[in-house]
Order: sequence, then structure tokens, then C-alpha cells
Amino acid sequence: MENSSKRSMTLKLKATSRHNLGTVPPPATETNNAGKTVVHKSLYWSHDAQVLFTGWPGADSAMYALAVIFVFVLAVLVEWLTYCNFMKQSAESVSKAVLQTAIHAVRTGLSYMVMLSVMSFNGGIFLAAVGGHAVGFVLFRARAKRKSESDSTKPNGPISC
Repeated sequence: MENSSKRSMTLKLKATSRHNLGTVPPPATETNNAGKTVVHKSLYWSHDAQVLFTGWPGADSAMYALAVIFVFVLAVLVEWLTYCNFMKQSAESVSKAVLQTAIHAVRTGLSYMVMLSVMSFNGGIFLAAVGGHAVGFVLFRARAKRKSESDSTKPNGPISC
């Protein structure tokens, strides 16, 4: 009786997997420098990584440090663009609206680059992104808050960089 129930469970599992009901396709695999196939499903702590571009930073520790610094600076830049208004809010000319749209597009693109970097599942890259956002928030949010408090008595009070 036990064999028949095990066999029926096995057949049910096979039937379900054949129809691919509710399953997620396996993650893409990549090979590292040693020729081994590597799939990262959680954070890993190694300087042998691939961030944003194929083969970059690779297994070189100096390039990994550059990648960490690059992601940190990108995150700080995103925060700067978030809290920085380049023009008065009352500006309604078409050229100023186009410039604001371009700045928004750059900020969004940089945000996606930081997100894709974090999706490398490398712990150092993750910490660099979070640290960059935190440092940028502290630097630019505090500055924006000070400016808004000092400009609140003035008629034109938007924050500008």
C-alpha cells in the first residue's frame, strides 16, 4: 500500500511539473574564472563578482574596490538629484520643463543602475548602495531642510543647488 501511494504521489508531481503550473524557471547560470557554474540566490561575500557589465569587475580585487566605490557614488548622486531643485517650482516655460524632464530621466536611469548593481547579490555592492543612499540622504536632506527653513520667510522658497 505504501508503494502505491508513493507511486501515485510521484506521478502527480511529474504531471504537475510537465505542465509547468506555478513554477519559476531556473535562474540563469554563469561560469566563473575556474570554469565552474555559479548561481547566486542569496547575498555572497566575495570580490569575484559581476556588476552591471559582463566580466566587470571580475576576479581582480582592485576592480572590485572600484565597483564598490562606483556604486556608492551612484547612490549618492541619486540622492543629490532627488533633493536638488534646479529651478523655481513656478517656472512654466517649455525649455525648463524639458530640462526638468531630462534631469528626472537621468535620476531614474541612475536609480536603475544602482538597483541592477544590487541584483548581483554581492554583499559588498549591497552595502555600498545602502551606504551611498544613507550618506546622500544625510548630506542633501539636511542641507535642503536648512535651506527651506531659512527660505520660508522669503517669498521664493524652493530649494536650489
